Amino acid sequence: LVIGGVMAVLFALALTGPWKWLARIVGAYTFVIRGTPLLIQVYMIYYGLGQLEWIQARWDDTWPWTHFKEPAFCALLAFSLNTAGYTAEMLAGAIRETHAGEIESAQAFGMSRFQVMLRIVLPSAMRRTLPPYSNEVVMMLHSTSLASAVPGLLDVTAAASRIYSDFYLPFEAYLAAAAIYLCATFCLIGLFKLAERRFLAHLAPRRH
Repeated sequence: LVIGGVMAVLFALALTGPWKWLARIVGAYTFVIRGTPLLIQVYMIYYGLGQLEWIQARWDDTWPWTHFKEPAFCALLAFSLNTAGYTAEMLAGAIRETHAGEIESAQAFGMSRFQVMLRIVLPSAMRRTLPPYSNEVVMMLHSTSLASAVPGLLDVTAAASRIYSDFYLPFEAYLAAAAIYLCATFCLIGLFKLAERRFLAHLAPRRH
């Protein structure tokens, strides 16, 4: 999420920036990411990029290709690229919806375009993106179960499958996995609710 978040900010700036050619490239990237299943993206990186001969030839001596032999790196890369595509579109939409009055007020104080984006537009857009971004984080948490499709990578779902195969306890194993995901989801939702109360309190309806 951290890697994907940093990438999303850069992509959102590209989508809303003055360079149309860069916006088209990033727009095509987000279209592909949002238009294909995450499982296919994981397979494309692990079984596709990770198995190319010219990448395998550099596994032992050339960075970053040395990491493509690691299942965890391939899964992390796939998840980061996926969440970056979705988050970039959310953040870009929030940037475009920034009230013109905020920008004009900042410019009246003599701020440059870069300062306006860094100090006014981007922080405001990030705050307003919190509610939809919380859904993206929860969805990404649930999507980590797809990491079990990568051989040699042990996640919660893969651990449940191993317990099932070793002890033939399908109900207990997958029920425990579901409980772990449920607890993690509950904690994430609670954290985002606190963040929304902290950063979006000025948008809440006033009580009379």
